Amino acid sequence: MAQLFFKLKNWFLNLFLKQTVICLIILFCIGIGVALSNMSSLSNSLIELQSLQNSRDQANSIVKTWQLYSRAAAVRLGKIKDVTIRHDYFLREGSIPPPATFIIELGQQITGKEEGSAISLYSDYPYAWRKDRAKNKFAEEALTYFRENPENKEFYRLEKNNNRPRWKYAQAMIMETSCVACHNTDPESPKKNWNVGDIRGVIAISEPLDKITDQTKKALGTASIMLAGFSFLGISGLALVMNRLNQTTKELESRVRERTADLAGANEDLEKRNILIRQVFGRYLSDEIVTNLLNSPQSLNLGGERRKITILTSDLRGFTAASERLSAEEVITVLNIYLESMADIITQYQGSINEFMGDGILVLFGAPTERNDDALRAIACAVKMQLAIGTVNQKLKNLGFPQLEMGIGINTGLVVLGNIGSEKRTKYGIVGSQVNLTYRIESYTTGGQILISESTLRESESIVSVRGQKQVQPKGVKEPIIIYDVGGIRGAYNLFLPSEDEIFVNLTEEVAIQYTILEGKHLGNNIFQGRFIQLSKKGAKVKVEFLTDNAVPPIFANLKINLFTTNDSQEMSEDIYAKVSETSLEEGTFFIHFTAKIPALQEKIDRLFVSG
Repeated sequence: MAQLFFKLKNWFLNLFLKQTVICLIILFCIGIGVALSNMSSLSNSLIELQSLQNSRDQANSIVKTWQLYSRAAAVRLGKIKDVTIRHDYFLREGSIPPPATFIIELGQQITGKEEGSAISLYSDYPYAWRKDRAKNKFAEEALTYFRENPENKEFYRLEKNNNRPRWKYAQAMIMETSCVACHNTDPESPKKNWNVGDIRGVIAISEPLDKITDQTKKALGTASIMLAGFSFLGISGLALVMNRLNQTTKELESRVRERTADLAGANEDLEKRNILIRQVFGRYLSDEIVTNLLNSPQSLNLGGERRKITILTSDLRGFTAASERLSAEEVITVLNIYLESMADIITQYQGSINEFMGDGILVLFGAPTERNDDALRAIACAVKMQLAIGTVNQKLKNLGFPQLEMGIGINTGLVVLGNIGSEKRTKYGIVGSQVNLTYRIESYTTGGQILISESTLRESESIVSVRGQKQVQPKGVKEPIIIYDVGGIRGAYNLFLPSEDEIFVNLTEEVAIQYTILEGKHLGNNIFQGRFIQLSKKGAKVKVEFLTDNAVPPIFANLKINLFTTNDSQEMSEDIYAKVSETSLEEGTFFIHFTAKIPALQEKIDRLFVSG
């Protein structure tokens, strides 16, 4: 069926291109026929509408005349002694006709000069002197219709008698107070239990439409002739134009073939160049930004805009310390394995990688393309990244490299984004306090953790699973903020981090340590001493040796720790890094989460953990 339709379409197109003038003539003729048909239909509708309005006006005028005569004349004159109301009033001096007789004669006067027109009254309860009147089938149907549908007061239709159109209209006659009083007391009345509002009968109006129809046909005939004349002139002029266009088309076809061959070669070269551009720049920019640059070169102009986006930043915990034991080539290998896996996930969730910062990643959701679910996709992306770390670590383990732990911070807010730099060197980036806040939130994370801001939670709280919350005071922020620990995301994403209870084991032999609080990237001035009194696989409980000022670091503080090789020795181990995870109710103690453990030290801690 589809092939048949395709063949018919091609045949018609070929015919139209080869026999354009003939096809246009046929289409013009069809158009004229459709136009005349519509004009005829419209004329008939207008005739019916005008006939309905004329009949309605006539009937309303007769009803109002009837009511006026009944109230102002018949009722008042009927109370005069020498005046009587009789249907044969013309035979008796001092008599006047009843309202119905008056209306019948009024209708005869109105339609007397119009051949075929008639105005009549019909009732199924006629007086004795009207029973011999001719039956009116239309009036009978109208009366039946009104009594079955009392809410309708009009009944009309167009009839044809010997192919002569005739308009028929009927309106209900409603009994009023004066009518009820008269009919119910008149000894000659055929019915004496009338109520106000009853339908007494109908006013029937019949009007021939011969003259109007003939005039309309003549007008349509004249219009058809004029339309045909104009169409002929138009087609003739069009044929001349088409002939000239055909000549011009042949000349142009020859030129187009030549130019097409040239453009095909140029397009092939351009496509190869675009592919190369995408391959090269796609390694440094996200696909969305590359596409935007190729499709809209004006987007290279310097400048920016303010927009609400969701920012994700991730960082490997303790990787700087671990990389010191690796060669430069090995560091790059580890980073490439890690970043390749993360980049694939970020692309899957339509994030835009703004830059790689060593082992850190800055990702934008909402730039350059803004979407309604930016915050949700950012959280789902973060959960998937944390879940993928297990696969990354397995690859690294097989290659003999250290294991990785990653922290992720997410924030939603207004930033300024756009092309930053100079005409010679430009970067698509973002600036603003919300960017700095995202880095601050990420700095509070431990390995395997995702922390989000309150603004991000508001955008996604319907399906986000939160494991806990903490109030923090980031540097550069006037008021404390609440950050939320994400455990997963429900709905269509259905991604959840594994839940592991951290078990601390008491040590039979406590481990002496010294530690220094890191201030940003720098070591603090004070060195404190303490002991590991409990260990877990990822952290420890520390007891301060000498409880002095600042000896118990605040929550989220970063520490550099060295172990004494023996409790009686002053020889120190290599550096180990940790973050204060929470304070203890026991005075002078706090809990830490390790962020960097060199392999040899990891083995020693594992042995201590087993012995504990």
